[in-house]
Amino acid sequence: MKSYDVVIIGAGHNGLVCAAYLLKAGYTVLLLEKRSVPGGAATTEEVIPEAPGFKFNLCAIDHEFIHLGPVVEELELEKYGLEYLYCDPVVFCPHPDGKYFLAHQSVEKTCAEIARYNDRDARKYAEFVDYWQRAISAMGPMFNAPPKSVIDILGNYNIPKIKDLLSVVGSSNKALDFVRTMLTSAEDILNEWFDEEFVKAPLARLAGELGAPPSQKNLAIGAMMMAMRHHPGMARPRGGTGALVGALVKLVKSLGGEILTDQQVKQILVDEGRAVGVRVSTGHEYRAQKAVISNIDAKRLFLSLMDQGDVDAAAPELRERLERRIVNNNETILKIDCALSEPLCFERYNHRDEYTIGSVLIADSVKHVELAHTDPAIGRIPDSDPSMYVVQPTMLDPTMAPEGNHTLWIEFFAPYQIEGAEGTGLHGTGWTDDLKNKVADRVLDKLADYAPNLKKAIMARRVESPAELGERLGALKGNYYHIDMTLDQMVFFRPLPELANYKTPIEGLFLTGAGTHPGGSISGMPGRNCARVFLHTQQPIAQTFRDATESFKSTMGSVLKPKKE
Repeated sequence: MKSYDVVIIGAGHNGLVCAAYLLKAGYTVLLLEKRSVPGGAATTEEVIPEAPGFKFNLCAIDHEFIHLGPVVEELELEKYGLEYLYCDPVVFCPHPDGKYFLAHQSVEKTCAEIARYNDRDARKYAEFVDYWQRAISAMGPMFNAPPKSVIDILGNYNIPKIKDLLSVVGSSNKALDFVRTMLTSAEDILNEWFDEEFVKAPLARLAGELGAPPSQKNLAIGAMMMAMRHHPGMARPRGGTGALVGALVKLVKSLGGEILTDQQVKQILVDEGRAVGVRVSTGHEYRAQKAVISNIDAKRLFLSLMDQGDVDAAAPELRERLERRIVNNNETILKIDCALSEPLCFERYNHRDEYTIGSVLIADSVKHVELAHTDPAIGRIPDSDPSMYVVQPTMLDPTMAPEGNHTLWIEFFAPYQIEGAEGTGLHGTGWTDDLKNKVADRVLDKLADYAPNLKKAIMARRVESPAELGERLGALKGNYYHIDMTLDQMVFFRPLPELANYKTPIEGLFLTGAGTHPGGSISGMPGRNCARVFLHTQQPIAQTFRDATESFKSTMGSVLKPKKE
């Protein structure tokens, strides 16, 4: 039986990133993917049979976080075909009263758009973005390191980042104000800064991308999402999100890594307290000499894929803590993909095709966004007046559809478990084909109120219910972030304090993926950080020296390189 140094469960982008770093360090790696294609939540596929040539991003689409870290540069992914295209404008949000929010990558141009309606909000917007960009710069070094690795974190700071850190928390009053900001809600922050609903609503909608209502305390950090669209900017790989996966797959294979698809892991093999391999659904076993790394969530890993005796022997309270302390609020998404014969036209809003290059947000008010989140949490479908996140990828990248045609990507927040429908539908969630299509009809009706040509432009569509999305991704209760991105489940607490540094109580068993620090989204940071922790366990002194050297070189390089205009 062939064995490997490391077996990685799941070939999502974090699993692939982790594998690449381990392969570059000289270890042999096998990745096992349950689907027929690698990529997890980062695939681009032709999924509508009656619309050949139309390529759809089946989950992740807009990439900001990956540009806050070094993964693309360190792995030289451009050499493997990755090319990022930057959106500009980045957000368009039509408002029911005829106003609209139009954000360009340029803060100045965005302020000029806001000033057409409100001079004060335009001035405050520039201050708001500046504050959050300094905060992001100050926090970035913590994202790009294991949460308990002081050397890695300190090594990520350079002079500009230290200045940003001091500007945010450099005095007792600033530090207290920052803590207070982190403890409040996105809604409170937006009300503090702005007057106009047409400004607050889209910012609230983006804050809600963390998977919680804008009123939720301890989640004001969601307000930073808009600032990131100005810098580092909002980008998409040419060819779709799957192009990032494609580049990673090429890199992994070029380094000698193996990727096997249609391999659903059913059990972690443990021998005398150490993870030694995995067993897949066919009964075949794959052995790991040094580590098994899980790209799936900790709850499923320990409660479903491991022998209870093995877990209890290593950590008697772990199973109960995973079962009772990890929180998922029942919110996930219903996904709609459409093949279009023509682009959307928002004719009442001084329409220009360029407006739809970035994200189109249907967010009529902060309350509208609030209901879009609070209803799913209690099992209700917020489709009487849908709020949604809409993208036409082909406005930026026409290669994703036949010439002259377009694709449409719609994210609609919905409950995984429908109230009062327990035990019916797919996996007992209440979701049926009939229901998901009725909900999709109402979502498209709402979008057509703003873009009246939508209905005639639709050539074909695909609707994926929350239950289907969860099944496809292998995501517990459809949560593509694995666990909620709330402050009590971030950094040192993600997924639990005892699991927060990628290691587990089972020797040789590691965690990566969206359920680990710094969380979900396309960033590659969990994969990179997990690889660093594994390397430390193998050669702690040598790896610490290498990390310190690399951090110094990276810091000096970022200080000395010319600033991009």
